[in-house]
Amino acid sequence: MTPFQFTNSWFNQTARDVWDQLLPQFNPTKIIEIGSYEGASACYLIESLAQQRPIELHCVDTWEGGIEHQAGGVAQTDMTAVEARFRHNVELAAGRHPGRAEIVVHKGFSDDCLARMISDGKKGYFDFVYIDGSHQAPDVLCDAVLGFKLLRTGGVIAFDDYLWCEDPASGKDPLRCPKPAIDAFVNLNFRKLQVLSAPLYQLYVQKLSD
Repeated sequence: MTPFQFTNSWFNQTARDVWDQLLPQFNPTKIIEIGSYEGASACYLIESLAQQRPIELHCVDTWEGGIEHQAGGVAQTDMTAVEARFRHNVELAAGRHPGRAEIVVHKGFSDDCLARMISDGKKGYFDFVYIDGSHQAPDVLCDAVLGFKLLRTGGVIAFDDYLWCEDPASGKDPLRCPKPAIDAFVNLNFRKLQVLSAPLYQLYVQKLSD
């Protein structure tokens, strides 16, 4: 069987152990992930959940990369190859569970894609939203606000890279870190959510009300 094509182990290092404990508590079936990269988290969701029940997974990504992936960035990457690996990996994972994993790929900027889902009637539709797209604070805040509208009451948002910060030669920039945006979102919505106990490389919140 053709193997998965992953070039890193970020998901396994930062999220897998927590998700092994968290997801069975909520049993999500309708999921959005913002930022799919090579598909490690998508494949985990398919492999972990689709064997138990049919799932609907929406993957949102431009496959252009963030500032850090562009020429001159700290992590220059061939994003065309990354997208090819994503499509291979997700097709392979879904193929192991025929008819039980509906994968919807939204290739575009997350603000456009999430707003379109809202206008298509999916407000409060999703059980789990994974935010792992841009590391720029304004983008993360936008993803959080729109993702929260798409999330049902009782659902969970997982924010990746809570403690990540780009460290360019010019020095750290708070607008190029997810944490300030995540903190702002949580503080502004503290009556509508609760923060779940988990290691802080990722931050998890459960929606209590709209």
